[in-house]
Amino acid sequence: MDKLKVLEKVLDNASIEMLQKAQDDCVDTCFDRADTQKNQCGFGRTGVCCRICHLGPCRITPKAPKGICGATVDTIVARNFLREVTGGASAHSDHGRHIVLKLREVAEGKAPGYSIKDERALRRAADQYGVEQEGREANEVALDLVKVFMNEFSEQEETLKTLTLAPQKRQAIWENLGIKPSGIDRMAVEAMHRTHMGVDHDYKNLLQHAFRVSLTDGWGGARVASIASDILFGTPAPVKSRANLGVMQKNTVNILVHGHEPSLSDILAVAVADPEIKEYAKAAGAEGITLAGICCTANEVLMRRGIPVAGNFLQQELAIITGAVEMMIIDVQCCMPSLPDVAAHYHTEIISTLDIAKTIGAAHVNVEKGDTLEAAKGLVKRAIDNFKNRDAAKINIPKDTAPLIAGFSVDAIKYMLGGRYRASFRPLNDAIMQNRILGVAGIVGCNNTKMKSDEYNNILTAELIKRNVLVLQTGCTAISSAKAGMLVPEIALEIAGTGLREVCEAVGIPPVLHMGSCVDNSRILEAATEVVLEGGLGDDLSAVPAVGVAPEWMSEKAITIGCYFVASGIDVILGNPFYVAGSEKVNSYLHDGCRAEFGASFHLIEDPYQAVDRIIELLNKKRDALGINRKTERKMFDMKDRRAM
Repeated sequence: MDKLKVLEKVLDNASIEMLQKAQDDCVDTCFDRADTQKNQCGFGRTGVCCRICHLGPCRITPKAPKGICGATVDTIVARNFLREVTGGASAHSDHGRHIVLKLREVAEGKAPGYSIKDERALRRAADQYGVEQEGREANEVALDLVKVFMNEFSEQEETLKTLTLAPQKRQAIWENLGIKPSGIDRMAVEAMHRTHMGVDHDYKNLLQHAFRVSLTDGWGGARVASIASDILFGTPAPVKSRANLGVMQKNTVNILVHGHEPSLSDILAVAVADPEIKEYAKAAGAEGITLAGICCTANEVLMRRGIPVAGNFLQQELAIITGAVEMMIIDVQCCMPSLPDVAAHYHTEIISTLDIAKTIGAAHVNVEKGDTLEAAKGLVKRAIDNFKNRDAAKINIPKDTAPLIAGFSVDAIKYMLGGRYRASFRPLNDAIMQNRILGVAGIVGCNNTKMKSDEYNNILTAELIKRNVLVLQTGCTAISSAKAGMLVPEIALEIAGTGLREVCEAVGIPPVLHMGSCVDNSRILEAATEVVLEGGLGDDLSAVPAVGVAPEWMSEKAITIGCYFVASGIDVILGNPFYVAGSEKVNSYLHDGCRAEFGASFHLIEDPYQAVDRIIELLNKKRDALGINRKTERKMFDMKDRRAM
């Protein structure tokens, strides 16, 4: 791959350097494989291929407008879409289940190395879910809360309790539409049943259930995952760190955690700080141990421990290509099966850690049974033992890193806006009403080889903060902005619009707030709910000047996230399309028709500058509806004015 071609694929210098090294080392990466897959199946891309039963597979064309069973293109596309939403919801919700089960083990005293780190978060959640607390120890309260959480997965008839955390008006909309979900597992099973051959053929009915399933994620499993993680590992608060491949060190043992679940990565942070482990590394000839992260596991330990971020989704192979990674420890979601193939060119060992997620060519170590801290120390020692196997001729660590501040949970934002005793979203609401901040954009999602990595994300983010839009980010998008230096307060002084800059300076925050991993998109909905509850900006999420954006998404989880944002009344901009174009009815409903029901819809905009224009248009429409879209003259108040007030 020549340099010109590399420049078309990735934005940051570290990735450019590693792609060129991959060529020199004869290593195949996802970018190379994307080239071999350029002629992708047109039937799959438009969603008109049906593999639900073995009468087919059937492909819909003008000459064959129906499948063998008689299914129309609308039925086929809607069924495929529902299955994708169910896959995404299942991934995030199963993540939540694992965290809840870990919380139960901790409360029962069966999880050595773990403890309830944030009792305040526990008590706050107990209040929200009506768990009795008076005169009870933390572990007793936690066990009852776990029962409530587990019932969110298994409930057969009643609706999810977590839905009650949404504004009352939004709950009423879901009730009137008949899409309030019951148990998370129940809804996923129903989705698979509905899409079985010969069951639900009404495209609208299928899509309604897709939105219902999505609510089990954003207002169910994902929200529960964030709450339980805060209790176990601590509620995130602003923390300094660095991002990009340059966080790895030439003279240290480099261990990367990759995936999504925080349980092991958090305990690994404890293990590498152990004096015995540090001495073990020195005895092996290393100056120390560098623990860093890839993807959303990176965001989990970044937010709570300040562990540096080596890269986002499309950098996972490039990190290994540095030749300086002793071990990459993977769990679930977004871990490419190619990792052992790339690692075979170097000394890197790939370790899978969960029985539901094994990878051919990776060593498998189940760390969930027994003493997790001792298991973590064992993995770290194994990585240290691998340090001597480095090939110095193959090591090339890019120097590129950028500083960042992460950890903006809703609790942290409220504290920064009002302090301990006046923690409130009132200053943010006031700034929006006074036109200092135009509105809020939640930019989330992955990277995608179909576009230049990070480019759409970073253009969009920079252009929005220039126009006084406060940006909230999670997941790999947040890492994109971190690498570009946009997660520091100084960027407000450099490029933010005047009003946003004033707010950032007064509060001491960056104009781009890193709110966590992709499961923490529920925090963005939590923040929007706080805005509604604070008052002055409408009584429903659909009234708030806020927009969601998935610029470079690639995962089923992103589809589910988009659906629960729209179902919550927040418009969503997509940087690349769903696989629904083959059905005019399905495509039209998702991008326009569902607005009549939810007050929001999807918008496909593949150019970042056009996306900025649409976002500004959407925010202004909401401001107009609220009657706040007017320029306010700034006036210096004298004592007479103050008395009058």
